[in-house]
Amino acid sequence: MLLLFLFLAVLLLTYSNGANDNFKGVATLWGSGTMAYRPALILATVATFAGSICSYFFAEELIKNFSGKGLVPDDIIQSVDFTLSVALAAGVTVLLATRFGFPISTTHGLVGALVGAGLVAVGTAVNFAKLGVSFFLPLILGPVLAVVLGSLVYVLFRQGRRAAGITEESCVCVGDTWVPAAAAPTMAFTALPTLQAGTGTQAECQNLYQGTFIGLHFQPLINNLHYGSAAAMSFARGLNDTPKLVGLLLLCKFFAMPVNVLVLAVAMAIGGLLNARKVADTMSKKISKLNHGQGFTANLITSLLVIAASKFGLPVSTTHVSVGSIYGIGLVNGTANSREIAKIGLSWLLTLPVAALLSAGFYYAFHTLGR
Repeated sequence: MLLLFLFLAVLLLTYSNGANDNFKGVATLWGSGTMAYRPALILATVATFAGSICSYFFAEELIKNFSGKGLVPDDIIQSVDFTLSVALAAGVTVLLATRFGFPISTTHGLVGALVGAGLVAVGTAVNFAKLGVSFFLPLILGPVLAVVLGSLVYVLFRQGRRAAGITEESCVCVGDTWVPAAAAPTMAFTALPTLQAGTGTQAECQNLYQGTFIGLHFQPLINNLHYGSAAAMSFARGLNDTPKLVGLLLLCKFFAMPVNVLVLAVAMAIGGLLNARKVADTMSKKISKLNHGQGFTANLITSLLVIAASKFGLPVSTTHVSVGSIYGIGLVNGTANSREIAKIGLSWLLTLPVAALLSAGFYYAFHTLGR
């Protein structure tokens, strides 16, 4: 019976992961007005699902790490009540954060849950050296690298764009047509009598690029690159996160490993489709204001860092890296919302202790009842 509860708990955690994380890959598409919410969500779901499926072939090290191997003694890892406690605690933590719109890290939730249950189970026998090198160091370095690289790469791209003669032009929307601000008075003088006026959102009023690059109009080119980078980032997230969750299913043995991966990929997709909106608002609208090129740069940095981490088995947080790259570019363009970042940072700090306390409580209850 406990094995069935474990399977359901991992499904809950995977659903929570999809709800909190799936939209992060396309947040810049919606925030910059490049794509509407629903199409962006569908793109994120498809790309994340593809990354989840591919994780079976490329991420064996992450599966081993997040089974708890080497962190606690092997006999504890083989305990159903230990793994069940970890899955339940991480799932509840991520669900709570999603409910309030905080983009936290499922990775952080899992690490906190592993530590909490591990301390109750074996006390100081928890391998804190492995915890530091294999878990905490990548989690801390991820957002720092993302802020630095996001800022530097954006500055380089901006200088290159200007050197190529590509400019940004402020526009107003007249009817269904984007009109450069310089031409707006003339257009308004002749067209306003037949049009309705109204206020617009950031997605409706933005800067557009003018000029060509290697013979191509730059605005459509950057839009297409932005779509590709968002898909790559969503793919990378599925690639990096799914093995962490599959590692919790090793005890169940209900299905072969490929089927486990498929089941969790579906659960993750459903979570994103049904429950992503609040975190989407935070990631897309509240951290920094990005245009098309800035959104592309943020996604490019995030996807490269996460794919590299997956290759070397490093459990970086896609959330931390994504938020870091968006915030880093916001620091350069002057739109970074430090108050929102402080709130997100506080939610990150609370993730570990909340998951650890929940996991410790669950393990104590299951272990006591099982005697």
